[in-house]
Amino acid sequence: MATESVDFCREIESYLCRKNDGHLIRVTGPSFDLVSGWAAQGVPLKVAFKGIDRYFERYYAKGPRRRPVKIDFCEADVLDVFDEWRRATGIATSTLAGQQSTAGGPPPAKQSLRAHLERAVTRLTAARASGSLDGSFDSLIDRASRELDAARAGPHGLRGDARRALLDRLAILDAELVRQAREMLDAPALAALARDADAELAPFRGGLGPEAVARARQAAIDRLIRERFGLPTISPG
Repeated sequence: MATESVDFCREIESYLCRKNDGHLIRVTGPSFDLVSGWAAQGVPLKVAFKGIDRYFERYYAKGPRRRPVKIDFCEADVLDVFDEWRRATGIATSTLAGQQSTAGGPPPAKQSLRAHLERAVTRLTAARASGSLDGSFDSLIDRASRELDAARAGPHGLRGDARRALLDRLAILDAELVRQAREMLDAPALAALARDADAELAPFRGGLGPEAVARARQAAIDRLIRERFGLPTISPG
């Protein structure tokens, strides 16, 4: 475990260096303890990278950077992305042998359905504009936009049966989105994503049954497909 933690910290240090345009910020002392804690919790390396990316996105949005970013600044984003990953794969609700839940403090506040859909439509539109999606996604984006209009209905949004019906439609739309994206990938690309998913789940397999592993693996592959094409999760879950 000690060797794995050291290797994990080195990978994080190298990635942070690249994000800082080559400026090396050492992961030592308290920072090493922090990042080693991520490794001990089972944070997949690519999930940690995604959390670092999320911090840098906000940092760039504030204007010209004045100083290199330390890894400590990225902690909240790394743990947020890890929590999202665990919920997406079902790891958060599974009993993990020899592992404790890493969710500390109160759960993150849920955003409104309207805000969720606005973000989803924005990301879909950006993905289409980037050229990563072909014309087959146009109707899906249009349908997501219509569902956003439905979510805006009334001064307090949808409630009761109308809200449940909308959530059901969003779940179907979400599954269709991932299916279409999967069809854009050839067999070698899908195999590479499956290997990445297996690597992400490796620390947790000992605490999961075969069915839970299969569900978590498929969810991890779907998440990687979304990430590859810049796709949002349309269903709020």
